Amino acid sequence: MAHVVPPLDQPSNYKDSQARIDKQKQNDLLAKSTTLYIGNLSFFTTEEQIYELFSKCATPEEGGGIKRIIMGLDRNSRTPCGFCFVEYYTHAEAQACLRYISGTKLDERIIRCDLDLGYREGRQFGRGKSGGQVRDEHRSDYDPGRGGWGAQAQRAEIERRREVEERYMDAETGPGAVAGGGEDWKATETADKKLKRARSPDDEADHDRMLQATRARLDEPDQDAERM
Repeated sequence: MAHVVPPLDQPSNYKDSQARIDKQKQNDLLAKSTTLYIGNLSFFTTEEQIYELFSKCATPEEGGGIKRIIMGLDRNSRTPCGFCFVEYYTHAEAQACLRYISGTKLDERIIRCDLDLGYREGRQFGRGKSGGQVRDEHRSDYDPGRGGWGAQAQRAEIERRREVEERYMDAETGPGAVAGGGEDWKATETADKKLKRARSPDDEADHDRMLQATRARLDEPDQDAERM
């Protein structure tokens, strides 16, 4: 059975591409490492939440405890981008996290823990082209806990919207442009109404005289009818 179920406190096969050491040296450092890499965090998870969870594996009565937490940040916006480093005072505490915390949920996400060679300044920033993590650069699914769509998908959507706006502007200003939503003829109609002259008293008198003349003609007897 021991050969079937792998031990939970073993580090993964991940190797930092920027670490200039061989595999054997890496294994020696991990065997006594007190630093953990925590991945698959929500962008909204706080340092206080991480401290509360990982302090459950701390043993201050034995001289241990959490030494510090380094939040992973987007290189451009300096906002959390889904990972962090947790440093303990003892290697046993870090191994306990591999056994009891890795694979559990934090902020409704299954987080993963791995022994790390040790934090160095600069590793708190994402290595993706957009400033975040590389995994979010190529992700094609929608993940509300990690900024929505992946960075490449977001850039493609921004480019698509820009092209649509450019085509719309060309349709409004280019040859054969379609008139805007009726505002032009409304303004013209209003201007025409303003230009019409109101009736003067003389106009009213002429109108009355015309009506009287029309009534007089209608009252005259029809001579052709009398001849019949």
